[in-house]
Amino acid sequence: QVQLVESEGGLVQPGGSLRLSCAASVSIFSFEAMGWYRQTPGKQRELVAVIDSGGSANYADSVKGRFTISRESAENTVFLQMNSLKLEDTAVYRCYARVSPFKSWWGQGTQVTVSS
Repeated sequence: QVQLVESEGGLVQPGGSLRLSCAASVSIFSFEAMGWYRQTPGKQRELVAVIDSGGSANYADSVKGRFTISRESAENTVFLQMNSLKLEDTAVYRCYARVSPFKSWWGQGTQVTVSS
């Protein structure tokens, strides 16, 4: 059983920044990739950012240039740095770790609210 523990989200003003973390109970190199999804009521789940075992990162078009995914292998942790936050970034963010195309582990989800 793998555990992914996310940091708390929070309330941020538009234009502000927030960093999320996701700590795995095993080495992050056990996974093909790790990343973050987000979801808001009535909308489809969106893959926000992903980083693979080689360190290559990909982002949703909606967050490119504003969000950065990174990892700290010594801490088995992946980070999502979110800058220039917009109202539409409000969502529940969930960390995931892909072991294979058929198996992923998930964090509990954390609420990020962007509001003035």
